[in-house]
Amino acid sequence: MSNPHPPVDAALLAERADAIADAARELAAFGWTPATSSNFSMRLDDELAAITISGRDKGRLGRDDIMVIDMDGQPVGTTARPSAETALHTQVYRRFPEAQAVLHTHSRTQSVASRLFASEGVIRLEGWELQKAIAGYTTHESVLEIPVFPNTQHMPDLVAQVDAWIDSGKPLYAYLINGHGIYTWGRDMPETRRHLEALEFLLGCELDLRRLSP
Repeated sequence: MSNPHPPVDAALLAERADAIADAARELAAFGWTPATSSNFSMRLDDELAAITISGRDKGRLGRDDIMVIDMDGQPVGTTARPSAETALHTQVYRRFPEAQAVLHTHSRTQSVASRLFASEGVIRLEGWELQKAIAGYTTHESVLEIPVFPNTQHMPDLVAQVDAWIDSGKPLYAYLINGHGIYTWGRDMPETRRHLEALEFLLGCELDLRRLSP
């Protein structure tokens, strides 16, 4: 258990846990969270976040399946174990103060796209009207780059790769992990859901273009 922390706002935790569970059930119904995969979180304040407990069926989450962590990824007030990829969530909250929610899923489209574009290291989205669903994008004429990072079970390596992308000055709204899935975030859960659904659609379009091209 982590160092002592001021009491968690129980009402806020319940609200965020319900929002995470509701989103998780809907995403599971889409088939994007197979075999207890995927993980979801929401910021509670500058020091704490609520996140899914490791190994839980994302289609059947309730408040008891959500735990509190600090920004070092350590459990707060519980002996439950958070997702193995907790460091990727807390990284988003540290690097993007406006971020309030993080969604990570494993849809078939995301997983296939991550393998197909892994050698290029990035998926360049350009000319798609739905790019405007991503915060800050107002025209299809923009370019939206989604990096694809190599997979590893050693989270500090993945964190370092994401940090390097951000430190290079490149915009970052989401990323894929090779053979894995997608991470995206937003200023609240509805925006994060919108980002995830738009990116799922756009990745599917790119896969179709690759398949249909002579």
